[in-house]
Amino acid sequence: MKPFASRSPVRRPPGALPAAFRTAVIAVIALAAAVTVTVAPGTSVASSTASLDPASIDRFVRDYVKETRLPGAVVAVTRGDRVVHTAGYGRTASGRPMTARTRVPVASLSKAMTALAVMQLVEAGEVELDRPVRQYLPEFTMADRRAGEITVRQLLTQTSGMADSAHPDLTLAQPRTLEQAVAAMRGAPLATDPGRRHRYHNPNFFVAARLVEVVSGRPFAEQLSAELFEPLGMERTASVGSTTEMPDRARGYVRAYGTTVARPQPRWFATGSHGVVTTAEDFAQWLIAQNNEGVSADGRRIATARTVALTHTPPGATKDTDYAMGWWVNREGNGPPAIQHTGQLLTHNSMATLLPEQGIGIAVVTNTGMIAGDDAPQIMEGLVDLARGEEPEVSAPFSMTADWVLAAFTLLAAGLGVRGVVRAGPWVRRAVRRRWWVVALRLLPQALPILLLAQLAALMGLLMNRSGTLAQVAYAWPALVVWAAVGALASGAVLAARGLAFVRHRRRVRRGAPDAVGASGEVSGPAQPAVNTATS
Repeated sequence: MKPFASRSPVRRPPGALPAAFRTAVIAVIALAAAVTVTVAPGTSVASSTASLDPASIDRFVRDYVKETRLPGAVVAVTRGDRVVHTAGYGRTASGRPMTARTRVPVASLSKAMTALAVMQLVEAGEVELDRPVRQYLPEFTMADRRAGEITVRQLLTQTSGMADSAHPDLTLAQPRTLEQAVAAMRGAPLATDPGRRHRYHNPNFFVAARLVEVVSGRPFAEQLSAELFEPLGMERTASVGSTTEMPDRARGYVRAYGTTVARPQPRWFATGSHGVVTTAEDFAQWLIAQNNEGVSADGRRIATARTVALTHTPPGATKDTDYAMGWWVNREGNGPPAIQHTGQLLTHNSMATLLPEQGIGIAVVTNTGMIAGDDAPQIMEGLVDLARGEEPEVSAPFSMTADWVLAAFTLLAAGLGVRGVVRAGPWVRRAVRRRWWVVALRLLPQALPILLLAQLAALMGLLMNRSGTLAQVAYAWPALVVWAAVGALASGAVLAARGLAFVRHRRRVRRGAPDAVGASGEVSGPAQPAVNTATS
């Protein structure tokens, strides 16, 4: 088995996979999440010489779909100015076969397209990267005066100072237009000084898309179609306003306990940040332009080589990030860097990788959601292995192992809850012989599972530098929420049973009746006020 860390580098931006929580309970979950299962050796692609050709790609992806029970995926692979392979596998949530012409949401892979649309305006002399955004977009105001210093470059590199911690956009009412999305930030502060730190935050690209609208004088979707999609021959590609405008309303699947369950995608506003819908065939043309210095497969230029290179280059002024303009530069390992980005909805995930040294571009979109359904990066790792002449292995999403660990924890929590309810009477008879603060300390552990459930969304937000709701966490990792909910219910039942047993005990005391037989077999009567030597 190849451990995850030793495989081909795949960069996941915030929100992709958990790492470690800071409390003891969350540390246990992080341990489960860290388990990444590699399917038995017999499932690796059988090929005497690994190569990135259509047959090898098909074998690997089909093996992956079979072994992990992935419902559906599309893949695009390019080299230089030609398409190596585009294909679809499995089915959509509506039951239709997925093909190279199936329209799918690419989520945050849209950010690179928005960045290039801004850079086209820079090339035309209509925008300057290091001028304040407000110079081009006076409507962009925030509660923080420092917002006036945010430059266009800082929007695209996500170093503007905006962050989920200051403006948790996915937990708020979703806007209908870019104008409303920008207006929604008027009461928000900044998390840091502009240009100081990188913080992944979708509204950076809402503002960038609105800037494109205002400067170009036409709706963002029209500008993208006219200046990017049509010149590249991306005939089935469009930018939509929200997830409800995506094919089948972006309905997809979530992973739980080794299976997949079809779920609708809640409505999210998406323009500029994660609103592009495309096909494997069309996305291949985008990959070619990215690896071919802004020139399409048929020789049409959409941007200069310098512009494309700039979108792939992290800002030198900010040392804490390898984020460029809609792309991450993955410098892990001794090999040449890979240029990558992931995209995530609650029901789909995607990934694009450029290998500039080889002129290779790869894109994967799957109809499973974020975190527990982390299939696109897993498939990407195998395809990058093929591109580098290595034999790929089918490595399933971590949840296919971690969920069973959580299932065991869930059953344990339920069992302990039943035991606590059954033994509530004896517990109370022992407790009334102790000081109140000792009893309080013994009750405290029962409150922790309830607190964990109440704060689970906040803890996940701290972990991933992204803010969400408990309902969104239930999409992203159902088994985690089931475990937390069962633990909270079990603790609540134990507390309720102990409270009821205490009330009954007090009634017996007031009546002067002897209490029930204790655990030692002795009959206990009313509580004596100063007895502190009883054993537990």
